[in-house]
Amino acid sequence: MGRIGRNWGLYVLLLPAVVLLFCFTYIPMYGVMIAFKDYNPVMGISGSPWVGFKHFERFFHSYQFELTIKNTLFISLYSFATFPIPIVFALFVNQMRQNWFRRFFQTVTYMPHFISTVVLVGLMLILLSPGNGLIGNLYRLFGAEAPNLMGSAGLFSSVYVWSDVWQQTGWNSIIFLAALSAVDPSLYEAAKADGASRWQNIWHIDIPMLMPTAITLLILRVGGLLGVGFEKVYLMQNNLNITGSEVISTYVYKVGLLSAQYSFSSAVNLFNTVVNFILLILVNRISRRYSEQSLW
Repeated sequence: MGRIGRNWGLYVLLLPAVVLLFCFTYIPMYGVMIAFKDYNPVMGISGSPWVGFKHFERFFHSYQFELTIKNTLFISLYSFATFPIPIVFALFVNQMRQNWFRRFFQTVTYMPHFISTVVLVGLMLILLSPGNGLIGNLYRLFGAEAPNLMGSAGLFSSVYVWSDVWQQTGWNSIIFLAALSAVDPSLYEAAKADGASRWQNIWHIDIPMLMPTAITLLILRVGGLLGVGFEKVYLMQNNLNITGSEVISTYVYKVGLLSAQYSFSSAVNLFNTVVNFILLILVNRISRRYSEQSLW
């Protein structure tokens, strides 16, 4: 209590964040119960009858289970393959010697992050249109028929992931650039005195300094393995690519809000959350054992 009394001002500043966290994170957890009930809005959460794991079993035996899990896992793992790109980008920017060009380059690569998801998908629909889009016009120059990239189930994950790489690489590299800025300049001076080349500096100084940050972010990404974002997938989705774009988040939205199957959608979402939580615990434990880097 003595420490709290000495730093009461800091705790007062922290209080609004704690209140918001409690109100919007912990209090809504009461509603998780509807996943184990046949929820009726008239009867309320407490008055609705318990049904146990009925809705979970329904999801596990539905034809959508395999489709949504497969698509969610594939898109998530595909996105993991691009995880090193912001690291390589940060190493590249860190080697730039002209400060004015470095600032200009960083500004240009950060800008796509501030494009809203709706605008981004609209641009993709225009540019990738096989009729009047950029892709369509390029194919017609060579007398070929343009593919319908936005209407292909097989190409949906590639369009989703690489458009995300274009939009987020510059922004995601900020944290790695911050880690590189904390490198002691004396390390570079010692390496230069020993005759190390630029590539040797990157391999023996920059990359080891980035590893703790990279491992922490990797653990957090694994914790959201089944958490493929809803907005972009839903906006890119259409009847032609539905078999390759239906993920857990879009399925929960459709059965929950559009079909008013509240208990069933809550069960599906709870299953998703529990799997992500278990993965986060396992990966954190493995990382702590083999790399001595962990979240806790």
